[in-house]
Amino acid sequence: MKKTNADLLARKVASVARGVGLLHPHFIEHAENTTVRDVEGRELIDFAGGIAVLNTGHLHPKVKAAVLEQLDKVSHTCFMVLGYEPYVELCEKINALAPGDFAKKTALFTTGAEAIENAVKIARAYTKRTGVIAFGGGYHGRTMATLALTGKVAPYSAGMGLMPGDVYRAMFPNQLHGISTADALASIERIFKFDAEPQNIAAILLEPVLGEGGFYVAPPAFMQGLRKICDQHGIVLIADEVQTGAGRTGSFFAMEQMGVAADLTTFAKSIAGGFPLAGVVGKAEIMDVVGPGGLGGTYGGSPIACAAALAVLEVFEEEQLLERCRTIGEQVKADLNALAKQYPVIAEVRGLGAMLAIELMKDGKPAPELTSALVAKARDKGLILLSCGIYGNVIRILMPLTVPDAQLQQGLAILGESLAELV
Repeated sequence: MKKTNADLLARKVASVARGVGLLHPHFIEHAENTTVRDVEGRELIDFAGGIAVLNTGHLHPKVKAAVLEQLDKVSHTCFMVLGYEPYVELCEKINALAPGDFAKKTALFTTGAEAIENAVKIARAYTKRTGVIAFGGGYHGRTMATLALTGKVAPYSAGMGLMPGDVYRAMFPNQLHGISTADALASIERIFKFDAEPQNIAAILLEPVLGEGGFYVAPPAFMQGLRKICDQHGIVLIADEVQTGAGRTGSFFAMEQMGVAADLTTFAKSIAGGFPLAGVVGKAEIMDVVGPGGLGGTYGGSPIACAAALAVLEVFEEEQLLERCRTIGEQVKADLNALAKQYPVIAEVRGLGAMLAIELMKDGKPAPELTSALVAKARDKGLILLSCGIYGNVIRILMPLTVPDAQLQQGLAILGESLAELV
């Protein structure tokens, strides 16, 4: 009996916890580069990329070959028990890629949330402090500790009560919604005045470009202001590059474009081309403050994921994907700006490199219903999109950087057609 999306959806509802959502009611049987095919044989263009995980596309041949080769050698030992070269080699390469004119070291983990928690652990061990300042709209994970850092309640922590303490919330610069760089920096000073002394703060944590929060780009002046505050008070600056990293913004790490370097940087998502891998890279003196056994995990930096990540780095170099990212970004931004001129509901086009978004508003107010309708309409026409944002009114575009030009234009055309039918 042939499987259908409806049948599998019914099985999902009956067997999978309700909290595990499903945005698009399609069950994928095969994927290649920017094309996915569901169990009914329908092909769709993927502008979601597994939520920014597939910068090198679905099953890039070089990544696939590296994984198959590694499978013939070793699949798991736990690096803390028996080591293997791919872990060490990957750390060496990440150390060389991360911004900052200082000696660096790296530790590997499995998920972005795990990387964030370990970055905070390292900062706390280094400073002997416990407080962390994070930002409204920031997204850092769904574990208990990272939910305290994530600056959005629904749906992530709704109904779960208060998360762990010692986290203080500052404002992220957002020109469209009236928050200037000066306002955002002043919100940190207010924390120092009303909530916690600087000497109680271990780290300031932020995304250089908000991910789930709506693709707002941190102005370089804001980053420079944060760097000054951290240097003044001995606070560790942590850049969450889980979504911005691995080339999505036109540089391998977005902080390369911010004029300052973070002390610690987290990465995950696209680093391993679809295989679970994450890590923290940072100043060697900070990274080494935690003793042996204080960092790690059973599956952290698995041989399979490390082999995939090393292949991803080769693909970036061989296919000049950073240059490709900048080219795609310019093309997509031009098309989105043309749509914005045609449809006033697009309040803003923004982003960095190929990490781009449009924010939809009606009568000066966020338009989440229109946003949801646009995602559904585009899907019906064969394009997979993702929404995001504090108000649920942002469409983010995360196509693989390996997308063929014709398919890129086809996807953008579907976006325009869908919008035209709804407004």
